[in-house]
Amino acid sequence: MPRFSVIVPAYEVQAYLHECLDSVLCQSFPDLELIVVDDGSPDACGAIAEEFAARDPRVRPVHLPRNEGPGPARNAGLARATGDYVVLLDGDDTLTPGALQAIADRVKETGDPDVLVYDYARAFWSGETRRSEHAFELNEEGPAPFRLDDRPGLLTVTKTAWNKAYRREFLDREGFAFPPGYYEDTPWTYPVLMTAGSIATLDRVCVHHRRRRLGSITRTTSRRHFDVFAQYDRLFAYVDSRPALAHWRPALFSRMVDHLGAVYARRGRLPLGTRAEFLRRARAHYARYRAPGGPVPRLGRVRHALVRLGSHRAYQVLSAGVRGLRHTGRFVSLLAHGGRRAALRVHYRVQRLLPLRNDRALFSSRQGRGYECNPAALEDAFRTFSPGMRTTWVARPEHHHTLPTATRRVTPGSLAYWTALARSKYLVANTDFDPRLVRRGGQVLVQTQAGTPLKRMGLDLQDRPAAAGRTDFARQLRGADQWNYVLSGNRHSTLVWERVFPAGYETLEYGQPRNDVFQRATSVDVDRLRASLGIPEGAIAVLYAPTHRDYKSGPCPALDLERLVLRLGPRFVLLARAHHADGAPLVESPGGRLLDVTGHPNVEHLCLASDVLVTDYSSLMFDYACLDRPIVIHAADDDRAAYEAARGTYFDLRSFPPGAVARSEDELIDIFTTGHWRGSRSTQLRAAFRERFCPYDDGRAAERVVRRVVLGEADGLPSFASLAERHPVPSAAARRARYLDDLPPKPVPPSPRTRVPSPGGRVRVPDTL
Repeated sequence: MPRFSVIVPAYEVQAYLHECLDSVLCQSFPDLELIVVDDGSPDACGAIAEEFAARDPRVRPVHLPRNEGPGPARNAGLARATGDYVVLLDGDDTLTPGALQAIADRVKETGDPDVLVYDYARAFWSGETRRSEHAFELNEEGPAPFRLDDRPGLLTVTKTAWNKAYRREFLDREGFAFPPGYYEDTPWTYPVLMTAGSIATLDRVCVHHRRRRLGSITRTTSRRHFDVFAQYDRLFAYVDSRPALAHWRPALFSRMVDHLGAVYARRGRLPLGTRAEFLRRARAHYARYRAPGGPVPRLGRVRHALVRLGSHRAYQVLSAGVRGLRHTGRFVSLLAHGGRRAALRVHYRVQRLLPLRNDRALFSSRQGRGYECNPAALEDAFRTFSPGMRTTWVARPEHHHTLPTATRRVTPGSLAYWTALARSKYLVANTDFDPRLVRRGGQVLVQTQAGTPLKRMGLDLQDRPAAAGRTDFARQLRGADQWNYVLSGNRHSTLVWERVFPAGYETLEYGQPRNDVFQRATSVDVDRLRASLGIPEGAIAVLYAPTHRDYKSGPCPALDLERLVLRLGPRFVLLARAHHADGAPLVESPGGRLLDVTGHPNVEHLCLASDVLVTDYSSLMFDYACLDRPIVIHAADDDRAAYEAARGTYFDLRSFPPGAVARSEDELIDIFTTGHWRGSRSTQLRAAFRERFCPYDDGRAAERVVRRVVLGEADGLPSFASLAERHPVPSAAARRARYLDDLPPKPVPPSPRTRVPSPGGRVRVPDTL
């Protein structure tokens, strides 16, 4: 019995089926069966399934005599499944590397739940990938497994069948099956979630859902879109047959109205002449399934109002008005932009007149990026050590999915943003919030900075025009004047910050909160992170993270990464991460042992997953040193001279490095092939580096900040653990080496060529085995 039964229905997807099946069979978790259901496809899907079955015994092709649709095709696969868990995948979608291993680990960790919900990303034909907008509902914090009543927000996650793993025993016991027709996921997903006795989530993209330009059901013009009404009839019939589920009717009703409105409003789905009929039937469904005294559409919910009224003419009038606005859109937008800015200024001034909210804290990282760096560690600590604190994070919409569910999110520049900026007592960021910020009396602004400075910062860039660019140093200092506290990880940082940002703040030399995770993480966490990144078991993971060059446009790696991977050999895997300011990955065609991790939202997780860091002048080396893992500096002579001239550093990294130093690409390769990267000399250099730059990073930096800033505990803060008392989680390579060292030596048999004296004094050659 395999652990997973992966079911793939295939109909007219011959151009994508190879990639789909390869993504399953190449998973690092091999305990699976792959059931490919040829749904009467007129193209080569059936032949492709047979070809894969001939090469791999785990593939089980099923051929249906005629096209039944995705629902019946999945049912055919379910009838033949023998695995503990069922994973559904469309024939033009793919599993991400390491997805099944991550699913298996999460299932085991949460005690074999009935359903595991994981995330997906849309893969567009242009090459762009975009994570689902409801990813924040999959946050793994809190008790697990749970029931839907504990996390009702899961109903808002896309109602597809292929973003979940199902315990087969649960499906068999409840008799779940897919109906025929379009939108077959609707009467499947909601009943499964409502009925499941245990649910868990996995905050990881496990599926790339292909959005084709042509050929997908949602882009097909057909009367079969009317099937949506029958699917909701089936859904509410299921709810009516189980009185215990009656409390879900209002939520399902709201989801139905949204869905019907979306099908009607999306151009190209309904054939000409059928839109008025569709809207009449939608109105009938609205009247049939709305509970007495149920919700009435709020102002602004246009789709709900249209479905309730069922007026195709009203929709036509509204559409004509929208088209008219588009003709004057540019002119209106120019007027609105100026008016909006003025309105926001007035709003902010009014909000500053209102009382501060002492239980509110606003956080930001790099002016609207996701949940990362020191502010993220402090946001978690604020909620942990100050119960009742309500936190808000400033993030652009594309980063909202990275935030915890307990944290409110606001978009930079919005009304909510300016309200939070004016009313929150605590403001925490690693850059300035906004130059128009006016810190009120009683407000506390914590500037966390973004690590230990190696490259020159602040006023030290006044004579470095290539790095300073158009920096307004006067405005920069006006921002520093509003800081109450600045965080520092060591004495070096304290001296630099107080010199380059001279202002009246207090420096909290407590360590870097973002490094606390290095002392709390376990070997299980490391293994799970490595699996999520697709790092093969037993491989040595090298994290390559060069810094930004102010005098260059985009990422310009000083290394030939493909050559480096080839020369290092099959034991090594290279994780390439470009600096966030470069805006583009280092690798053009990642794959195999060269992985692009530029888009990974959490650099601390990349550090935990890797075995060694290779960098040039990135401040990441100071954080990585807290892990007490090998660090190799690649500082080529010509590149070093250019960097020093353009940006400059605060000390000569070659004279005080955290490990081995390579002056060329060939030297870097030699350092790894000879083992110097983790030799005794490198260990000595790292120990001295840690003593100077990591004296306070003992896992309690964030706690100290909260106790000092929020709770007012100036005395009696947690004492600092010495380097000898700390035990950061070891790397996978270190644990493997320790295990091999602990094994007893194996007896070595005599070589066949060894000459052994015989009892008679004559020399004989032992027989070969």
